[in-house]
Amino acid sequence: MNTSLNRLEKEKKTIKVMIKMYCKKFHNTEIELCQSCLELFEYADDRLKYCRFGESKPVCEKCPVHCYEPNMRQYIRNVMRYAGPRMIYSHPIMGFRHLFKKIKKIDNI
Repeated sequence: MNTSLNRLEKEKKTIKVMIKMYCKKFHNTEIELCQSCLELFEYADDRLKYCRFGESKPVCEKCPVHCYEPNMRQYIRNVMRYAGPRMIYSHPIMGFRHLFKKIKKIDNI
């Protein structure tokens, strides 16, 4: 496994973990995602692939361009509100990395 993931790959991995945490809690799943959470992950993955900021992408909350449709944006907000604070306990490195990106000043935009 490649340990030096690029920034977008790390972002994809983080969002998948967050969606899994949310799905497990609210949709009673264990290993696989339910259909709606799977659709959300695929949608988020597509948004990451086509992000105009590429590797210099800020966290979505701080991004000047909101590329999510309103219903998907609300769904991902709910996921992040639930999973974000819990990431520190279940996935501390990922959680702190996401937190630091969140508080980092927006550069190059």
